[in-house]
Amino acid sequence: MEYNILGKSGFKVSKMCFGGLTIGPLQRNFSAEDGAKIIIEAFERGVNFIDTAELYGTYKHINEAFKSYQRDKITLITKSYSYSKETAEKSLKKAMEEMNTDYIDGFLLHEQESEHTLRGHWEAIEYFIKMKEKGYIRSVGISTHTVAAVKAASKLEEIDIIHPIVNKAGIGIHDGSIEDMIGAIKEAKKNNIGIYAMKPLGGGNLIHSYDEALDFSLNLDILDSIAIGMQSKEEVIANICKFEGREIPQNIKQKLNNKKRELKIANWCERCGACVAKCQHNALSIIDDKVVIDKSKCVLCGYCSKYCKDFCIKII
Repeated sequence: MEYNILGKSGFKVSKMCFGGLTIGPLQRNFSAEDGAKIIIEAFERGVNFIDTAELYGTYKHINEAFKSYQRDKITLITKSYSYSKETAEKSLKKAMEEMNTDYIDGFLLHEQESEHTLRGHWEAIEYFIKMKEKGYIRSVGISTHTVAAVKAASKLEEIDIIHPIVNKAGIGIHDGSIEDMIGAIKEAKKNNIGIYAMKPLGGGNLIHSYDEALDFSLNLDILDSIAIGMQSKEEVIANICKFEGREIPQNIKQKLNNKKRELKIANWCERCGACVAKCQHNALSIIDDKVVIDKSKCVLCGYCSKYCKDFCIKII
């Protein structure tokens, strides 16, 4: 496994980061014990970096994994929507207690949009900086789906890490193209800000072009690490082989090819109708103020996800 320094945070992290979203209640909803087994599989194969968030509901899974794996060998980053000292304090306490850890390697403000949202959440950043000085947090940063937030955060001395969307199709980027995002990341790198990307497979929507999609992100030398969600030991093994440039074992390929996948609409969907209008198979409709999927028509092409401004559509 390749390891890189995550910018000025100084963490030596594996090129592959375990993306914690997919094992939790927002997607597969594994028990803490079953989720921990998948996390430990990644740790034992050389992954030393895990990303989660208060929203994901996966603290219990990580806590379970730490019961049988040394905490100090892992870089742990989480995120919250904190906007004040009180909400930031509550989020930090929750993370430390529920993951049974004395410190958090990185605490990020979740889904920042621009310099304006950063300014509106500055009190939370100030609290995290104070906790960094006391050793409870080791780095501070943001996650974002926008080019504007990457540009704004890259100018701030207080920001150590940025976690942006990067995939070959630009799926999930709210305000520009993948070329725009790459340009903004390059500017952040000039200020020695650590960059670990999210959604290299576009929330599962690029799974049909798995090799091409991952090759795109892996060939970007501006990325210190890439977070990817996994829901089975087979997916862990396959992704590690891909990250290491090795052939994926045939039996693993076969198991993954046989996996039944489905389109999932997240509960924060605003029913704007953009996906419905763009679906060429007429598989989506809005019924009783809810986006409904006709599974007999859906071909899991993932094209509809390109038109979702809030990244609600995923293939799992």
